[in-house]
Amino acid sequence: MTANPLIVSLLLDDETQARFTAQRRAFFPAERLVVDAHLTLFHALPATLHDDVAEALREAADRPPLDVRVHDVYSLNRGVAYRLLCEDLDRLHAGWRRRWSEHLTRQDAQPLHAHVTVQNKVSSTTARHTLDELRAEFRPWVAHGTALELWRYDGGPWTHLERFDLRT
Repeated sequence: MTANPLIVSLLLDDETQARFTAQRRAFFPAERLVVDAHLTLFHALPATLHDDVAEALREAADRPPLDVRVHDVYSLNRGVAYRLLCEDLDRLHAGWRRRWSEHLTRQDAQPLHAHVTVQNKVSSTTARHTLDELRAEFRPWVAHGTALELWRYDGGPWTHLERFDLRT
């Protein structure tokens, strides 16, 4: 097992995933675009936890898809993201934070603020224009979390390790 950290994400339904990925490809600086749109749950779990993380994700996947409300689009100052709301996901995340508490980075120890970033690391002016464009057409909708995914961070790109489909 490599020492590179693990990443946990929630895969959204095909339509929502395609929409966010298309926007990310359109708005993200090309030289920084190394992964498609994603809803990250944990950014840097120690690789030594691989088996425990996989077990936790397998257990959590034994449930129906999660209803995830795409609530609004907001500024990251030098980027833009969509805010997502899901109480069931918040509870899952809180349980995992307790389970892995002694291993979490400061970022991962925080309560989940679910979001999908479609633009980052651009000028504040560019981000403001993108935000205005996306807000003009935005209407909240309910997406569905369909799978939990486990990745390895490889210094930029991510390597997909496992996918845990939620019950349909």
